Amino acid sequence: MIILVDMDGVLADFEGGFLARWRERHPNSFFVPIAERRSFYIRDDYPTELHASVAAIYHTEGFFEQLPPVAGALEGIRQMHGAGYDLRICTAPITSYRYCVPEKYAWVEKNLGADFIKRIIITKDKTAIRGDILIDDRPDIEGAYIPQWRHLLFDAPYNRHVQGQPRIDWSSWRDLLGP
Repeated sequence: MIILVDMDGVLADFEGGFLARWRERHPNSFFVPIAERRSFYIRDDYPTELHASVAAIYHTEGFFEQLPPVAGALEGIRQMHGAGYDLRICTAPITSYRYCVPEKYAWVEKNLGADFIKRIIITKDKTAIRGDILIDDRPDIEGAYIPQWRHLLFDAPYNRHVQGQPRIDWSSWRDLLGP
C-alpha cells in the first residue's frame, strides 16, 4: 500500500513555526492562536493589512528547514514505515519557492534521515500522484485529475468544520490503517 503523507501541518509544524516567528518579529502585534485558526491559508485568518507581514515569515530563508516536527509525527512515520507501508512524502511548495523546496529536503534529511530523501515528491498538483491513501491537512485538494488515492484528513483547528471526511492524527493512524 502506497501512503502519501503531506509535510506542512502533518509532519512539519507549520503553524507552530509560523506563530513562534510571528511573536518574535511582532511581539506586541495582533496574532491568531493556533486553536482559533479557521482557514487553511494562515494569511486568511489575519487582517488584510497584515498579509504581507504574514507572507514575509514563511518566505524567509530558514523557515521551512527550522520547522519543528508535529507532535508524534516522527515516531508515527517511522512506525508506519516499520509496519511495511510504502511511504512517500507528498508536499506542495509555496509559490515563492526559492528557499522552500531545498529546505523541505533538508528538513526531511535532518528529521527522518537520508533514506527518506528518495521518498519526497514535490508537486503543486497532488491529484497527479498515484497512491492508495493521502494523509493531508488540506480539506479541499483539487487538481487536473480524479485522485487515485483516498484522502484522510489530518486533524487541525482550521479544518474541523469539514464534515464527512475520515480524520487521522498521529495518535489514531493505526485505527484507520491497521498495525
